[in-house]
Parts: sequence; structure tokens; C-alpha cells
Amino acid sequence: MSDMSAQSWINDAPLGEPRDVWQARIAAIQAEDGFFEALGANHSALYVKRGQTLIVSFENLHDVYRHGENRLPWGLGKDQPADWSVLGVMAHAPTWYRDTAVLDFFDRLKDDGFFDQFDQIIFYGVSMGAYAACAFSSAAPGSTVIAISPQATLNPDLTSWETRFSAGRRRNFSTRYGYAPDMLAEAEHAYLFYDPSNSQDAMHMVLFQGANLTKLKCRYMGQMIATYWHEMQIHDTVVERCIDQNLPDATFYQLQRARHASSRYQKEILERLLALENHPLVVRYCNGVLARRRGPAFRRELNNSLRILGRPE
Repeated sequence: MSDMSAQSWINDAPLGEPRDVWQARIAAIQAEDGFFEALGANHSALYVKRGQTLIVSFENLHDVYRHGENRLPWGLGKDQPADWSVLGVMAHAPTWYRDTAVLDFFDRLKDDGFFDQFDQIIFYGVSMGAYAACAFSSAAPGSTVIAISPQATLNPDLTSWETRFSAGRRRNFSTRYGYAPDMLAEAEHAYLFYDPSNSQDAMHMVLFQGANLTKLKCRYMGQMIATYWHEMQIHDTVVERCIDQNLPDATFYQLQRARHASSRYQKEILERLLALENHPLVVRYCNGVLARRRGPAFRRELNNSLRILGRPE
């Protein structure tokens, strides 16, 4: 198989190729750009060297294949800065990156001085990847962490209230890089985004403490914060402001206002109002949405609530 560069992938990546062909092509990115390395059976790492800022991203391999821009780890897309180096660590299963091969990989990078060559290091992830971004940031003290919907740990002795992520709860969180809040102690700064209306996410957030943390609320977004941000077209803006350490609370919440135009977010709010059986608010909300766009589901629920309230449709 001939060598290829990450840039040629970005320019020429064909759409719709089978997953096994895609994996073979991604593994062909070779020395002039970095390396591709299998980390045991459940993980792989792609490193592309381009500049003095390193993005260390943690993603699900399926998500990279199905949804990643150009089917590469976040940071390597056409719209990302061309001077970002990227180390994309991909999980092939819901492992929470707790395999020994991954722990050894970060130990080796730290011991070999891999991180010392960069001026700025960013650890980025969502949910399972957010846990990993926090945990493995300790391999590069002084880094910036961007964690979207992170878990502190899935150790049942510490989080008996966590009923999600059954596969992850079977993993060992008591060894190296285990308890994410402790691993953030040497980070320069960590931005943690979470939904305070989700009781389990909020309880994880309580476990994260430190003067170097900024906690930002994304109410009613659950574990879908990054998905909402992409739909709202603010994801890259938020992340890049975190990288620049220029995301005041007021600026973030101003960006978040775009959620009110998100069809996904509007449906979430409608479902919450219906669950509360608050029909006067359902009427007001549906009228507000329908004044801006067509929405058969909102029209249907508006008429249903009007009937329940005994008002003319």
C-alpha cells in the first residue's frame, strides 16, 4: 500500500467506501505526517503532525466513520486550521478507554517527551471521550481540556447512582488515569460543558472541583450537546474560543441562544412541556414556533392542547 498524506485524504476522500477499506486507507497515513497505531484490539491512534498546537481528540471509531468531517478525527477537517497537529484516539467499542494498551500508550508518549515538542496541547472529547480527555490530560501537564458531557468515573463504589453506560461500568477505573477529576489538577484550564437538568450529569459535575475549571451549563441538551452545537453551527466557534482561552460566560450563553432556532431543541422543549401536561405553555410555545416555521407536530400538539383547554382551534 502506498503512503498518503492527511491532506490528500482531506482533498480526495471518496464517499461511501466500505468501512474495512476506509480503515485500511486511514492506516496508510505514514511517516511524513505522523503515524497510525493499533492499540490492542479495541483502540487505534492516528497522529498527523502539522504545527505547534496539538489537538488530542477521543472519539468513537463508528462516529468518525459515519459522521466525522472527511471521516477523520475532529481537527483534521477542511475547515480546521491547517497548522493544528492532531492525535486522534479512536475507540472501537464502549471501553471508556480503560484498556491497558491505551494507558501504556499515554505513559509511553509522556516518557518519550512526545508532548514536549508542542507549544500548546488541547485535549478534546464528548461523553466517553470527554472522560478520556480529562483523564489523559495528566500525561501533558499545562494542557487545556475541552470536555462536553464528561463523566468523572464509572467506578460503582463512587457513582452508585449512575445507571447508564452498563458496558463502561464493568471497566476498571481504579488504575492509572482512572479518576478524571484528580487528573485535571495539572491542566492549565478545563472547560466542562454539561446539562444541569440531567441529574446524573449534574452529579458527575459536582465531583469536578478546582480553580482551573470553568463549568458551563447547556440546559435540556443531555448527552447531545455537541450534536446540538453542530446543528446550531456554533461547535467550532465554542471550541476554538476555548483553545484561545477566550470564552467568557456571557459570550458562551449568547452563542447558546441559537438553540431557540434549532428544530431538535424545539422538539425537546415540546416533549418536556407535554410530559408536564402544561397545556397553556404548550399552546404558547407551539404558537411561537409556528410563527417562525412550518411544523406539523407543533400544529398537532397545539390543536390537541386547545381541545383539552376547551378553546377553539
